Amino acid sequence: MNTGKIVQIIGPVLDIEFQQGQLPRILNALKIKYTEDGQERTLTAEVAQHLGDNTIRAITLGPTT
Repeated sequence: MNTGKIVQIIGPVLDIEFQQGQLPRILNALKIKYTEDGQERTLTAEVAQHLGDNTIRAITLGPTT
């Protein structure tokens, strides 16, 4: 399992940075775990593009707010 860091959110679009050599493939699903109102939640996103500099662009399949 690879762990990335969200570096930008624009609506349903996420830019996520990974360590060198750990980029997920295009069309792979990402599971993003976060806590909201004291409850752990999971958001799914699909890798759409490799941007360079170990960063990918993904589209979420749910709300980002």
